[in-house]
Amino acid sequence: MYERGRVYLSCHLAGFAHWDGIEAFNELAVGVRLSLRAEPDNPYDPEAVAMYYADRKIGYLPRKHAGRFFQLLYYGHVNLFEAFVNRISPDNYPEGQIGIVVKVRDAR
Repeated sequence: MYERGRVYLSCHLAGFAHWDGIEAFNELAVGVRLSLRAEPDNPYDPEAVAMYYADRKIGYLPRKHAGRFFQLLYYGHVNLFEAFVNRISPDNYPEGQIGIVVKVRDAR
């Protein structure tokens, strides 16, 4: 039986204030789709997973969660996950303003 997917991770968006997150803030809403991309050449974390809204990098998965996604994304399993904005808190410190949820797609 097909399911829409299961929540695999729910967390905040890391690095939001350091990338294009602030510029894209007014375009983000709960339910907006995001994409995940492995960044093996990232000088700070070789297992970094960047989060994109359209073609804008808006932050990263927090480091403590990125490793389990990195390998799958790096080896081409980009359609395994779906990511969405699930919380917007404009009054929080920038690192806590955007919440995300990552689901595992049902491929049955």
